[in-house]
Amino acid sequence: MPISVLLVDDEQLVRAGLRAILESQPDIRVTGEAADGASVVPLVRRLRPDVVAMDVRMPLMDGIEATRAVLRAVPDPPRILVVTTFENDEYVYEALRAGADGFLLKRAGPAEIVHAVRLAAEGESLLFPAAVRSLAAARGGNARAREAMERAALTEREADVLRLMTRGLSNAEIAGRLFIGAETVKTHVSAVLAKLGARDRTQAVIAAYESGFVSPG
Repeated sequence: MPISVLLVDDEQLVRAGLRAILESQPDIRVTGEAADGASVVPLVRRLRPDVVAMDVRMPLMDGIEATRAVLRAVPDPPRILVVTTFENDEYVYEALRAGADGFLLKRAGPAEIVHAVRLAAEGESLLFPAAVRSLAAARGGNARAREAMERAALTEREADVLRLMTRGLSNAEIAGRLFIGAETVKTHVSAVLAKLGARDRTQAVIAAYESGFVSPG
């Protein structure tokens, strides 16, 4: 089945450009469009897209609130990519903290856009880990995040897996680094997410940086 995508942006030209790029691929189809975040929840319920590519800044409801609304209202929600002009935008970081899975730069080339959508759909790799590290750097040493990490009580192997997750490695790449099977890595990743109360890898990585478990650089 092709990856289904919902486009959400208040600029029609941006939506048209993304549609043209994505629909040039045989494994991706755009199933709907919206001009504001306020329309996202009903469209997601009706269309059940695999990925939502959503502008972070919109006039009525921005991408942060729309992300929260989708995750709050929709069972088994889609992957969410926030679309932004600047990768170090605080709006982007707040959208990631709200539950978005990654972000896509508006200046990205067609190959990068397609790759980002595929990665988001797969859910086994972190999008733009260097940018996530820079966004998280200023939040390091957060006391609440540090306490949550301590309560998680990760095993040594789970800690190793989380450190490699923060570097953007996929399950297969982590398996190669640790000389264990990919299914074993998947089990460890699931355990890390559960212990941290994280929806996905992006949330776990944010927790790792904000708690001081790992440091940028």
